[in-house]
Amino acid sequence: MIIDVHGHYTTAPAALGAWRDLQIASLKDPSKKPDPKSLKISDDELRESIETNQLKLMKQRGSDLTVFSPRASFMAHHIGDFETSSTWAAICNELCFRVSELFPDHFIGAAMLPQSPGVDPATCIPELEKCVKEYGFVGINLNPDPSGGHWTSPPLSDRHWYPIYEKMVELDIPAMIHVSTSCNACFHTTGSHYLNADTTAFMQCLTSDLFKDFPTLKFLIPHGGGAVPYHWGRFRGLAQELKKPLLSEHLLNNIFFDTCVYHQPGIDLLTKVIPVKNILFASEMIGAVRGIDPETGHYYDDTKRYVAATANLTDEERHMVYEGNARRVFPRLDAALKAKGL
Repeated sequence: MIIDVHGHYTTAPAALGAWRDLQIASLKDPSKKPDPKSLKISDDELRESIETNQLKLMKQRGSDLTVFSPRASFMAHHIGDFETSSTWAAICNELCFRVSELFPDHFIGAAMLPQSPGVDPATCIPELEKCVKEYGFVGINLNPDPSGGHWTSPPLSDRHWYPIYEKMVELDIPAMIHVSTSCNACFHTTGSHYLNADTTAFMQCLTSDLFKDFPTLKFLIPHGGGAVPYHWGRFRGLAQELKKPLLSEHLLNNIFFDTCVYHQPGIDLLTKVIPVKNILFASEMIGAVRGIDPETGHYYDDTKRYVAATANLTDEERHMVYEGNARRVFPRLDAALKAKGL
């Protein structure tokens, strides 16, 4: 199988965005707060939004299953308060669940959390449990910066986050470390904020002993790990100066990287530097970079093409990247597939 571990519902029907606009407007005028039940999106609308977009491209590019979560830039945890985020997360997660029910062979959910700046992460646990236990979701997206580019939360190594980690370990689910929209003019959302956050998350783990407290905790750092593979020597050297173990022991039993890197040299570097067991196939299709590369004539986000072409992987290693590693990092995904005889 070709399992894409990084998909977002970027093509949700327009009614979702319209409802969100009303919710945001009501922050200034609470009398206009929309009722979640007022959002009406039919199964046919969901089918059309998927069949003409993600599913169409999956079939064209040869991928089979996508781990599907709400649109990252729509999470916008900095807007409103916990109630705002809680209502919004529940709506977005339910839509992804409905997609997984309509297309069970091609999509399985990962949850957006109702995070809010300055609010105890433990408040996210009811939504997390609902998504895993009732919806059958296999992972979560964890935003290390709910402030939207101002980084007011403690680092991921801080005990502030431990309630989430404890629940992740209990349920045996990984977290993709994924920020949302930047409201800081210094940081473009997808061009810098996302990649900065990927790099920052890795460094926060490197400087800590988080995985001594949680030896089975699993983080997936998206977008190829930001700057991490390119500056692997820097991170190895910093770990050495901090008297930390070798990165293979210190971090690589717990941290994994995806292949959302949109050119061949980038995938070649990733697969040369990072151990194969730590790389999971992903494309984030119809995401940040949707155009066609004029140098190749192919879509930038057709990452399967790059993984297939790199000389750094054997056929056995390619299978690990495409399927084997995803089954290991997402045990609930593996169980769901095995229940179907796959």
